[in-house]
Formats: sequence, structure tokens, C-alpha cells
Amino acid sequence: MAVSENKRKNNDNYNKKCDYISIRPLKERGEQIRQAAKLAGQSLQGYILQACAERMERDGLPIDQPATDEEE
Repeated sequence: MAVSENKRKNNDNYNKKCDYISIRPLKERGEQIRQAAKLAGQSLQGYILQACAERMERDGLPIDQPATDEEE
């Protein structure tokens, strides 16, 4: 199914605001992380962003805003 021009422009504008960070855990660990996110009722990205925010807060690092699933 083709994406409308308006939808493509909105996606492009959103993606310009986003950073790209890739992680590559071993398959077994990746599956554990996916299952933990599912059990928490969160998307994988939301789960990982929340974990990072909590660690940053615990380490006393500045956090502009909490991670949410809306950041996907």
C-alpha cells in the first residue's frame, strides 16, 4: 500500500528530530529484553528508553524528559 504524500512528509519531519542508536545483544539476551518489555506492557523502544532514563537519573545525570512510547 502506498503512503500518502502528506504522511510521508510528516514521517520525514518526525524522523529529522530523532536520533538513531542501535544495540546488538546476543539473541538470547535480546529475547529476554523483548519478553520483559511485553510483560511490562510496553513497546521494546519504550522499555529500553525508560531503562536508560532510570539509570541516568540514578547516576545523577540530567534528563530533559522521561522516555515514553510516543518517542517511537
